[in-house]
Amino acid sequence: MLKNSMNLALLLLIQLLLIAIAVQYSTADESFDVRQHLSTVSRYGIVKDISDDSFAPSQNLDQCTPIHLNLVARHGTRAPTKKRIRELEAFAARLEVLVRDVKEQKQSLDKIPAWLMGWNSPWKGKRTGGELISEGEDELYHLGIRVREQFPSLFSEEYHPAIYSIKTTQVPRASASAVAFGMGLFSGKGKLGPGGHRAFAVTSESRASDTVLRFHDCCQSYKDFRKSQEPTVKKLKEPVLDEITHELVKQYGLNFTKQDVSSLWFLCKQEASLLNITNQACSLFSPAEVSLLEWADDLELFILKGYGNSLNYRMGVPLLEDVIQSMEQAIKAKEEGYAPGSYEKARLRFAHAETLLPFSCLIGLFLEESEFELIQREQTLQYPPKPPKTRNWRGNMVAPFAGNNMLVLYSCASDNSSKYFVKVLHNERPIPIPGCNGSDSCPFEVFKERIAAPHLKHDYSALCNLNLEQKKDSAPGMFSQMFGWIFSQRNADTPAQKVEL
Repeated sequence: MLKNSMNLALLLLIQLLLIAIAVQYSTADESFDVRQHLSTVSRYGIVKDISDDSFAPSQNLDQCTPIHLNLVARHGTRAPTKKRIRELEAFAARLEVLVRDVKEQKQSLDKIPAWLMGWNSPWKGKRTGGELISEGEDELYHLGIRVREQFPSLFSEEYHPAIYSIKTTQVPRASASAVAFGMGLFSGKGKLGPGGHRAFAVTSESRASDTVLRFHDCCQSYKDFRKSQEPTVKKLKEPVLDEITHELVKQYGLNFTKQDVSSLWFLCKQEASLLNITNQACSLFSPAEVSLLEWADDLELFILKGYGNSLNYRMGVPLLEDVIQSMEQAIKAKEEGYAPGSYEKARLRFAHAETLLPFSCLIGLFLEESEFELIQREQTLQYPPKPPKTRNWRGNMVAPFAGNNMLVLYSCASDNSSKYFVKVLHNERPIPIPGCNGSDSCPFEVFKERIAAPHLKHDYSALCNLNLEQKKDSAPGMFSQMFGWIFSQRNADTPAQKVEL
């Protein structure tokens, strides 16, 4: 009798546990915000406050004074490009065919989401694309206001382009972002209109020669590398698309292909980020599927634009040189007692994800200490782990729309061990720097010698004009590493997870 009672109690306990797990997953799904999982298509305001709560910002600069600020920012939220707009219009026709096939086969339409039948692209008929949209303008405008409020002593001078240098690429969405930022930064400082705006200069280099902000466009060896790796990246992402395609076909009764699923994921990102629509394309994917698709995007980002190959970021040495030089000039102005208003106090740059990502890698962000040491020794890193494992490398954090790095140079009292310190803010928040022993700041000389110097020994022209024999010699190693990694992860995985990419 006692034994039966114990068995019954155990059975009830298991049932309660299963109910609790089901409720937990249901609650998690309800709180899941797909807009926080869109990799580099993420809106700044949605993701900028996601941070590592375990990191405690340093307090060692409380008695120091900021004397110079370097900003490297990505443009704000933009419309789809012309090419993508055409693809979405073609996809609308493809969805129509898929629905028609179901009707012709006299199958039930009950499983097909209502929005999908007769869907048209929100950008149908639009003949231009890629421009900064109003949400992007707002992101940069308010970023400018917050930067001024955070560093009032740096922006107290009367505006002059030699004091506040604003540089951008020649791509309109980047230059428009610079203008929006400047309007916020200098609002109330002029006499134009009711907002007290003022004119300010924004300068740019030719696309063909802009090695500081569009170094990727001027680097032929990088273009060759990227082109050579794109088929491999596609192969790495295929198992995720295979798995999700199989599930969507089963769930919705439409004969989706991998390309269809890829297009649906792109549409989800555009709808959620630009239009705040999350109940159409995004609703087709479960939170777990969204996490996998996000990881696949982040993996591509890592290989083609991040730590996956040293050329990805080493080609950014002209930008790093420009940052270090601006700090040295600020230190000289301080040491020699230049008069206020006679030297630069901020160098503000507006560009692209292809600029921000390599720069973040050059200064060692989103790395563990051991990984930083590998980078310094020019060794490769392992790919970001697949969900549900956690990872530092996330596109929504590394380079969302309007994502930014600020390097603030501080002058400290001479009784300190060092007179000048560099503090790094990523998306306006202090961030640990492995090269500074995990702190968000360190002496300028340490920053220069430990973080910058190993990269600055490389010459941009030499990096970007490798001869054919060098490229041939390096190619097999890269492919061997990629496929070795795939198969080692696959063997270590459980049967339920078909492939670990």
